[in-house]
Amino acid sequence: MREFGYQRVFDVSGAVALLDADPDARFLGGGTNLVDLMKTGVERPARLVDVRELPLDTVESMRDGSLRIGATVTNSDLAAHPEVRRRYPALTQAVLAGASGQLRNMATVGGNLLQRTRCGYFADVTKPCNKRVPGSGCPAISGEHHNHAILGASDRCVATHPSDMGVALTAFDAVVSYETADGPGEVPLSWLYLPVGDTPHRETDLPPGALITHVTLPPAPVAANSRYRKVRERASYAFAIGSIAAALDVQDGVVRDVRLAFGAVASRPWRARAAERVLAGAPADAETFAAAADAELAAARPLPHNGYKVTLMRNLVVAELTRLAEEATR
Repeated sequence: MREFGYQRVFDVSGAVALLDADPDARFLGGGTNLVDLMKTGVERPARLVDVRELPLDTVESMRDGSLRIGATVTNSDLAAHPEVRRRYPALTQAVLAGASGQLRNMATVGGNLLQRTRCGYFADVTKPCNKRVPGSGCPAISGEHHNHAILGASDRCVATHPSDMGVALTAFDAVVSYETADGPGEVPLSWLYLPVGDTPHRETDLPPGALITHVTLPPAPVAANSRYRKVRERASYAFAIGSIAAALDVQDGVVRDVRLAFGAVASRPWRARAAERVLAGAPADAETFAAAADAELAAARPLPHNGYKVTLMRNLVVAELTRLAEEATR
């Protein structure tokens, strides 16, 4: 491992100033992703700026009904928070599905959203990877890709984003707030992650040196009737091969409001807006749910060994929306 400096900070402005002065520095939260990548040589920061003591570790209900989540809130604390469990149950389920209890106790909200891909070629510095070394190629396209992207990929990269939390937050229109040396800013989570295109090494729309400070969930009554379903190759502590965050409001047998987001199918949490458009005002039945899934998955471009994800995601949409529709009418 490359030698690196370490500095703990206690205020946001001081943290941002350190990264502004040293572009080779990285913010350190729980370290559950960054430290692993440092061990393999994928990340080689000159300095770690420890942000865990910043006053960003609370979940607050705001006057407008939104929920404001600090960037250093641990995954465990987020999942256990009474307001999250009551108002956004899919978010609690997503966090609990994401990792072991030990990792959830360390990992932070901000760090979770900025996880790097878990593609094996990205993690192996002996292999080419356009995300790690721009222009070097994407061996996954002709190699091992059974758990890679079917939506929004390009011939430069087919990796998927690993966050479960991010899928639920995307479904509920979360907004990310950040601080830079030039002042504060914010971006909807659905816009935070850049399309892969020709530049897969450019992953987010955050300015250089930006520090995520909060994630805000706007009021969403539909979210109270929500679920997160994760499918994986083993029962515990595995990354998804497909997942869905779904929320549904049904009145008199008709869909009044709906939210859908997919995980493990794209380079970012995938908001299923085409499916939502089909569902809005339509009968809440299996036929409609299947039509909505087909509308979203019409854009899928699977590789030879991951075409199963199209069928998997279609089945997940129908199954979870059917379950939510039944719960909404009880």
